[in-house]
Amino acid sequence: MTPAINLVKKHKIVHTVHDYSHDPASHSYGLEAVEKLGLNAAQVFKTLVVAQEPKGLAVAVVPVAGQLNLKAMAKALKVKKAAMAAAADVERSSGYVLGGVSPLGQKRRLPTVVDESAANFSTIYVSAGRRGLEIELAVQDLLILTEGQLALIAQLD
Repeated sequence: MTPAINLVKKHKIVHTVHDYSHDPASHSYGLEAVEKLGLNAAQVFKTLVVAQEPKGLAVAVVPVAGQLNLKAMAKALKVKKAAMAAAADVERSSGYVLGGVSPLGQKRRLPTVVDESAANFSTIYVSAGRRGLEIELAVQDLLILTEGQLALIAQLD
């Protein structure tokens, strides 16, 4: 079990865990999940951590088929600027390794923004806290557990 799975179980959230054999040569963990699990890329979300200006970290949850718009993220957070956080900072604050960062069960709860495209689905997939492990849950449950908000923060490829 990962902290993400433990969190949803503790709160009795309806969820499904999906695992697959992770290929260490894969460069896009989210797209690997789409391919190996046969999912819709718009419904699978990656977890990114940004550094806010003037200070602090925040979590962005965006479709694997898109990219984070840093200006939109800063606007959603009501801060001057947002930039991608350093890998060491991500791992230290979340407790997860890159490629397995979940928005759920992080060591420190950070402000969380989920791209509003998630509202188009009854459930979405996010990392369950380990490479090769995804958790499917309702968007509303993700927002409750992370105390997150929906905002337009992604640019689709």
